[in-house]
Amino acid sequence: MTGKSSSNFGFRISHFQRNANNSQFAIRHSHSKGFTLLELMIVISIIIILVSVALPQYQKTIMHTRETILSYDLDTMRKLLDQYAADKGKLPQSLDDLVTAGYMRDVPKDPITDNKDWNIVTGDDPYSTEGGTGVTDVHSSSSEVSTAGTPYSEW
Repeated sequence: MTGKSSSNFGFRISHFQRNANNSQFAIRHSHSKGFTLLELMIVISIIIILVSVALPQYQKTIMHTRETILSYDLDTMRKLLDQYAADKGKLPQSLDDLVTAGYMRDVPKDPITDNKDWNIVTGDDPYSTEGGTGVTDVHSSSSEVSTAGTPYSEW
C-alpha cells in the first residue's frame, strides 16, 4: 500500500509540474528568487495604510504625555513656591531663587515650548513685613490650546 500511494503521489507532482511549465499564467517557478514588483507594491501599500492609521494615535499620545508633564511641573513648582515662602518668610524673586536655595536642582523646561520660558506672576508678598513683592504663581508661556480646549497659559 505504501508503494502504491507514493507512486500516485509522484504522478501528481509530475503532472502538476508539466501543467505549470506549459501554462502562461504561472507566476513563479521553484527556481526563481526575490519578489515581484507587484508583491513589493502591495506590501508597501499595506505598510503605508498601517502607518497612516497609527500616526494620529501616536501624536495624540505624545501630546497627552506633554500635558501630563506640564501639569506635574506646574504643581511641583507651585508647591515649592509655597515651601520657600513658609521656610524663608518671603516669596522668591524668581524661579532661580528656588534653585539656589536647594528646593529644585534646575528649572524644568516647559514641555510644550521646550524652553525654560515660564510666565511668572508676581504679586504682593503676604509674608513680608516691609510690603515686598515676589513670585506668587507660574504658568506656561505657550500660546497653544490644550486638548481639553483651555490655553496652556491659563493652567
